[in-house]
Amino acid sequence: MSAASVERPHGDRPLIAEANLIMESLPGRRVEIIGGQILVSPAPDGPHSEALMLFALPFMQLGLMRALPGIGLWLPSGPEDYVIPDLSVVDDDYREHLVENSCYDPECFRLVLEVTSGNWKTDLRTKVTYYAKARIPVYVIIDRQHQRLHVLTDPTRDSYATHHIHSPGELVTLPDSIGAKVTLDVTQILEAGRPKRTS
Repeated sequence: MSAASVERPHGDRPLIAEANLIMESLPGRRVEIIGGQILVSPAPDGPHSEALMLFALPFMQLGLMRALPGIGLWLPSGPEDYVIPDLSVVDDDYREHLVENSCYDPECFRLVLEVTSGNWKTDLRTKVTYYAKARIPVYVIIDRQHQRLHVLTDPTRDSYATHHIHSPGELVTLPDSIGAKVTLDVTQILEAGRPKRTS
């Protein structure tokens, strides 16, 4: 899709129309279309949001306001496919890359972040394939289930050639391709995202 694309009416987009109805009836839920199927994710809990904001903090401190939560990414995998990453680092001119349904062309995305929730397998498996197909240069996953941080780079046809898994106690510097030098404290981010254990 080019940056000059015009939003089409949803009448000829039945899945998008259905996804938008679900979002209206279930406020706070994230609704995406991946591989021609509608995926509904739960609203984020407090620790999910805390980990997300802690990840975004270095970008804000550097004055990089293009680190944006919850903006849509149009996928090249199907006529109605799109995702809504938890956080995206996008080019300054991202507004010029609107495709459809409040989603933007993947060419303006430098990094996407997902913080895992109950449907964590989607972030660790399915989205790896679709972000790679969209040629997203850097995909970061805050894996709350396994207490790890994944940094995937060098997208290939349907995967990433480089996949580093980081554990608590490590400091991770993100690739320069994001446009700034950002170093993350893995322990701090994973602790922020840790759900409260019930007895």
